[in-house]
Amino acid sequence: MNPITYAVICLLLSNVFMNPSFAQEPSVDENALRRAVTFYASFDEAPKGDFGGGSLALRTRFNHASEPGKFVFTDGFDAAVFRVARDRGVSGGALECTDVLPRNGRIFFPGQGNIAFRQGGWSGAVSFWINTDPNTMLKTGFCDPVQITQKGAGNGGLWVDFNNDKPRSLRHGAFPAVAEGRKPIPESDPNAPIVWVKNIGFKAGDWHHVALAWKNFDTGRKDARSKLYIDGKKIGEIRDCDLRMDWELENTGIYVAVSFVGLLDELALFNRELTGAEAEHLHRHPGTLENLKRAKPGDR
Repeated sequence: MNPITYAVICLLLSNVFMNPSFAQEPSVDENALRRAVTFYASFDEAPKGDFGGGSLALRTRFNHASEPGKFVFTDGFDAAVFRVARDRGVSGGALECTDVLPRNGRIFFPGQGNIAFRQGGWSGAVSFWINTDPNTMLKTGFCDPVQITQKGAGNGGLWVDFNNDKPRSLRHGAFPAVAEGRKPIPESDPNAPIVWVKNIGFKAGDWHHVALAWKNFDTGRKDARSKLYIDGKKIGEIRDCDLRMDWELENTGIYVAVSFVGLLDELALFNRELTGAEAEHLHRHPGTLENLKRAKPGDR
């Protein structure tokens, strides 16, 4: 082989293996990914869901004004606080959250029909995009862009939050349901089921993709796991735990933008654990699920 030709081939191969822009993206079946979706909200046209097996309308929960520990649930949401920011999303529009609701208020999509929960064992995932600066825009000590629970974050709770560190950290928690007469695991416990990302450093104007992917919840065995992905990369994992959510779906909420100020987009839940390649694909291709805006559960 001509020495010059050999040198050119070596240079090209070096670029392929060393330059990320030449790296081949893992193959992902987008149709299979869409078939796994149980709930999807594009936030392109309105603050509501586009696809699911249950109600697609947002509701609001407030602390009871005079009875501590009790809640008041209302249909709808405060349109002065939550609205669609057209053409400002990572794909189309986005949910714009401008303030914090009084009485610890929070919006949610009903879990029944939209979550693949099953007693005896189940798997799933949630994927979404956020655009905020947690150090300058958030107004409360803690903020949960997404929290799925019936009784609370520490009692059968699956969530992503920004905590009260200065600068703030991002955390993923998967806390089992608390048995009668027992106390929840303190978040300060070094063995608490939390993945930490210290000093997350997100800035306003930058979109970031977050995904949780879990397996073997509610099996009654210490075989559960829940992975955190940020921008397509696996960050950490909760594993080898008995993670029983023990939800009653008619009383379970997919809480979004809890004390969150900023933009949130492309919220989706799945009926199985996402693979690492699928999490990366959703990050690389934010509009992957938009066809579901025109789909029905039976014709994906």
